Amino acid sequence: MKFQLFLTKHTNHITLVTGILIVLGELSKFLLNFTLGYQVTLAIASIIAAVPIAVRAWSALRNKVFSIELLVSIAVIGAFIIGEFNESAIVTFLFLFGSYLESKTLQKTRTAIKGLTDMSPTTATVVNADGTTEDMDVDDVDEGDIVLVKTGGQVPVDGEVVEGSGYLNESSITGESRQVNKQLKDSVYSGTMVENGYLKIKATQVGDDTTFAKIIELVEEAQDTKSKAEKFIDRFAQYYTPAVIVLAALVFAFSRDFRLAITVLVLGCPGALVIGAPVSNVAGIGNGAKRGILIKGGEVVDTFAKVDTLVFDKTGTLTQGKTTVAGLRSYTDHLNDQLALAATIEGVSDHPLGQAIITYAQQHPSDQPTATLTDTETVKGQGICAKVADHTVIIGNQKMMDQHQVSLTAAQAKDLKELQAAGQSTVIMAVDGQVQLTFGIADQIRPGVKESLAALKQQGIKKLVMLTGDNQLTAEAVARKLNLDEVHANLLPEEKVEYVKQLKADGNTVAFIGDGINDSPSIANADIGIAMGSGTDVAIDTSDIVLMQSSFPALVHAHGLAKHTVANTRQNIFIAIATVVFLLIGLIFGYIYMASGMFVHEASILVVIFNAMRLIKFRTKFDKQQAQVTQPQTNPA
Repeated sequence: MKFQLFLTKHTNHITLVTGILIVLGELSKFLLNFTLGYQVTLAIASIIAAVPIAVRAWSALRNKVFSIELLVSIAVIGAFIIGEFNESAIVTFLFLFGSYLESKTLQKTRTAIKGLTDMSPTTATVVNADGTTEDMDVDDVDEGDIVLVKTGGQVPVDGEVVEGSGYLNESSITGESRQVNKQLKDSVYSGTMVENGYLKIKATQVGDDTTFAKIIELVEEAQDTKSKAEKFIDRFAQYYTPAVIVLAALVFAFSRDFRLAITVLVLGCPGALVIGAPVSNVAGIGNGAKRGILIKGGEVVDTFAKVDTLVFDKTGTLTQGKTTVAGLRSYTDHLNDQLALAATIEGVSDHPLGQAIITYAQQHPSDQPTATLTDTETVKGQGICAKVADHTVIIGNQKMMDQHQVSLTAAQAKDLKELQAAGQSTVIMAVDGQVQLTFGIADQIRPGVKESLAALKQQGIKKLVMLTGDNQLTAEAVARKLNLDEVHANLLPEEKVEYVKQLKADGNTVAFIGDGINDSPSIANADIGIAMGSGTDVAIDTSDIVLMQSSFPALVHAHGLAKHTVANTRQNIFIAIATVVFLLIGLIFGYIYMASGMFVHEASILVVIFNAMRLIKFRTKFDKQQAQVTQPQTNPA
C-alpha cells in the first residue's frame, strides 16, 4: 500500500525521468552510434514507466476489473520478449504522459465545483450575550447564535436578519451577481457577500445544513452520478478488455506473429471511449453550477434533453408570486372590520394571495380589537374555514364556496366575473353563509417569461401547459399573454398530478416546473421535476433540477445545456469508435505500429476531453441575445 501511494505521488516525476531517458537513448544512437547504450537506456526507461502501470493493473485485477493498464502491461512484457525496447519505452511514456494531460484537463472541467468550494465561509464573528464579539470556526457556530457580518464580509450561516441592513451579492447561490437589499427579518444564505452595510443574523441553519453546503454537495454528487451512456460504457469496458486479450491470443495463434499480437493489445485500449461520456457530464453540470442551475446527475441531463412538454404552475412560477389587491367588491357597511377579519384568518396561511390580503388590510386599519380564532381548517387548493366567536367565516375560491353551500347573488356573480376577466385571481369571504367581500388579486408575470418560452419552443419543446388552482378566466388571461398551448384551471394538487400522469401516458416526456413546495407531488411524478426556488430545502431535495435564480432565462439555458451535453457525449463516443476503426485499418494495411498506435490512442483521449471542455463556456443563442440586450450602450465619440 505504501509503495502504491509512493508511485501515485511521484507518477509525474517518473513520467519526466522516462521522457529524459528516451531522449538520451535516441541521442546515444543517432549522435554517438552507441547501440548498446540505446538499448540499455530504453530498457531502463521501460521498466521505470511500466512499474506504476503494472501496479495499477494488479490493483484492478484484485478487484476483478480488467483495466486498460492490464493491456499496456501485457504489451510491455511482450515487447521485452521480442526485444523492442524502443516500442515499450515509448508506449509506457505516452500512456503516463497521456494520463498526466488527462488529469490536468479534467481538473479544468471541475472548475465550477472548485470555485464553489473556495467560496465556502470558514470563520464567523459571533455576538455574545454581553455584546462582545468572538471569531470562531464556522463549524462551531450553533443554531440560534447571533453572527455579525460587516461590509466585505461573508455570511457564514443561513439565517434571519435581526439587526442592521445591507446589500448582498448572492451569486454563490443564484449565479447572478446583482446586489440584493436585506433588512430586518429577511432571510440570508451562507456564502453570500455583504457588499455594503452591516448585518446581525440569527443562525437557523449551520454547517452542512446550510443552503450553500447543500449546493456544493449536490454538485459533487451530480458530477459523480453516471448517465445511461456512462453506465453502458462501463458494462461494455468490462467485457471489451478481456475480449481484446482473447483477440490478441487468437491473432498470435493463427499468424504466429508475436509483434502483431502485442500491437493488437496496444491498439485495443478503449481509453477515449471510457473517458468520453464522464467528462462531458462533468463539464455540462459544472457549467450549470456556475450559473446557479443545479442538475442532479447525468441521467437527469439525458432525460431533460428528451423533454418535449413543459408543464407550469402559475403563481410563483410563471408569475412572481408578489401579489397585490388590485380590485375589491364590498357587500358590507363595516369594510375595515371585515378586512381585519380576513387578514386575521389569512394569517394562518403563507399563500401569496393571503399575504396580499394581509398587506391590503394593514393599509385600512380597523378600530375593533383583533378577532380571536377558536378553530381553523385549511383546505388545500381551496381556502380556509374558521370559527370566530359564534360566527363561521369561509375565505377562499369559488370551489370553497360551493363546498359550503354559499351562494352568490346575481350582482356578486357579475362582480366576480368582471374581476376574473381582468386577469385577477379572486378570493371570496363569507360570514355565516353571506358573502361580505370579493378580492381581485393581481400577480405580475415574471420578467422575460414570454421571450424565454418562445426560445424553449425554438430549442425543440413542442407543448407548453399551465396547471393552476386559480380560476379559468384568470388562467386564460395569463395563457393568452404567454402564448401557452394548453391551460387547465381550478385544479387541486392531486388533480395536477393526474394531468401530469395523463400527459406521460399519451407518450410525452414531461418536465414540471413549480415552486418546489406546493407542487412537490407533480414535481415527483413528472419525468423531470424543476424547482424555481431561491434555495428552499424542499426545492433542493424534491426536484431533479433547481434554478436558484428563479428565472426563465435560466430554464432556457438549462434545457439548451442538457441537449448540448448529450450531443457532446455522442460526439465523444463517435470519436472514440472512429479512432479504434482507424487503428485497426492502419494495422491491417501496415501504416500503424505499436508506438504510433499508442500515440493516436492518447491523442484521441485528449481530443474527447477538449471537445467536452467546450461545454464549460457553452451559451445558448438566447443567452447571447440577452447579453446584447443588457449590454450598456455607449455614445459615439
